[in-house]
Amino acid sequence: MSEQSYLLAIDNGTQSVRALLFDLQGNLVGKGKVELQAYYSKEPGWAEQDPEYYWTSLGEACQRLWQQVDIDRSRIKGVSLTTQRGTLINVDEAGQPLRPAMLWLDQRRAEVRGRIKGPWGWLLKLARAEDAVAHFRAQAEVNWIAQQQPEVWARTHKVLLLSGFLSHRLCGRFVDSLASCVAYLPFDYKRLKWAAPGDWKWQAMPVRREQLPDLYEPGEQLGRISAEASRHTGIPEGLPLIAAGADKACEVLGAGGVEPHIACLSYGTTATINTTRRSYLETTPLIPPYPAAIPGHFNTEVMIFRGFWMVSWFKQEFGLHELQRAGALGVEPEALFDELVNSVPPGSMGLMLQPYWSPGVRDPGLEAKGSIIGFGDVHTRAHLYRAILEGLAYALRQGKERIEKRSGSKITCLRVSGGGSQSDAAMQLTADIFGLPAERPHTYETSGLGAAIDCAVGLGLYSDFPSAIQAMTRVGRIFQPNPPARRLYERLYREVYLQMYKRLRPLYLRIRAITGYPG
Repeated sequence: MSEQSYLLAIDNGTQSVRALLFDLQGNLVGKGKVELQAYYSKEPGWAEQDPEYYWTSLGEACQRLWQQVDIDRSRIKGVSLTTQRGTLINVDEAGQPLRPAMLWLDQRRAEVRGRIKGPWGWLLKLARAEDAVAHFRAQAEVNWIAQQQPEVWARTHKVLLLSGFLSHRLCGRFVDSLASCVAYLPFDYKRLKWAAPGDWKWQAMPVRREQLPDLYEPGEQLGRISAEASRHTGIPEGLPLIAAGADKACEVLGAGGVEPHIACLSYGTTATINTTRRSYLETTPLIPPYPAAIPGHFNTEVMIFRGFWMVSWFKQEFGLHELQRAGALGVEPEALFDELVNSVPPGSMGLMLQPYWSPGVRDPGLEAKGSIIGFGDVHTRAHLYRAILEGLAYALRQGKERIEKRSGSKITCLRVSGGGSQSDAAMQLTADIFGLPAERPHTYETSGLGAAIDCAVGLGLYSDFPSAIQAMTRVGRIFQPNPPARRLYERLYREVYLQMYKRLRPLYLRIRAITGYPG
């Protein structure tokens, strides 16, 4: 019998960086994890981090992995990398950071100067896309840096995402996976490459093509682990570094959600619902689908920006009792928070939450704010906690229906990943609100597993993606809808939740006009 081969996946998320060792059956063999300080803020709304902190933490995660597993490292056949999206790093010719990384959570805005010129200006006006383009320009980190820190911009040799920065550190080349390109950069989401020379995005920001890394498809080789990276991480020198994708794309792949009828829900810091398709489909007009971790495929994504961040917020602000009790009992806090959810009936006795804690772009719009309605003297913090989970599920169900309407195809199955999927209570109410079976993948580390699948196919350990997905992914526990709860949620969703935004939108606009927030 031949020796087992292994794949190393590095997953650098917002909350932690993990070095994950998988076998070719998709089993997690070992894990080294380092918790991260998500970001620091020098000014209100800023979210920055030292790029060297990510690299140091990556090395530490690898060293913790080697301490945990006792294997011959020559049996590791390749390495792949997946990271948080939209985190930008300016570097010089040697790849050294010129300023802190700007995270996807950063709220600062650039000044929008002038209009898009030439035929593109007319086309964008005809398409009524000028507001969306202005939002893109204001959000683009490169615009803020060029305006506010021109000395940094003048020294910038490359503009890298965190995936590109870490890829350079691992193999010494300015390269990245095209499936990691989810950011305010001149990327053509329809053609899955950097925008053509005449594209309006080059007018919208100062970045030049030579300042961007070379892009590779998922499964292609980015380079090989350098001697310096090997000393830092303990990864064998010369191992192939295989392109994977951004964390959400890899999560969808690792959950096995590669058919249009399967919706993948990610219960992470940002909550999302995704399907995978061969064709380009804008679920919301002018908001592109993102590159999938399978070559030539797209993920139709609807995002709740501060999704399970709201759960973390609740635990921090209202969950001290459970956190202290869990410590005393030696159990995971999630088990006690599930008790909190289960102490409240479905529907939270009429407490309804709309999770627009951050503004949208189209639907909801830039004026959107979060809301909670239906308070009464019966409500406790347990009702509020359940209402948060229900509100997130309502919002993602609305995203499901938007995908179905735009695509003309039905979603019949849910796969739920991310930290929130570890809660049985969250899984059950998801099944009840959607009226569909909610399936939990066999491993919690689905983004790392997706990266490992890219690695396995790229190295030829499987002949194609279907065979790798079949061998390496499977469903764990399935939560079936509860009929009485499903009927209650159906009415609350149709008769209350779907009415909230349109009824409250005029008030949000007045709040914005009076206070100037959101800007």
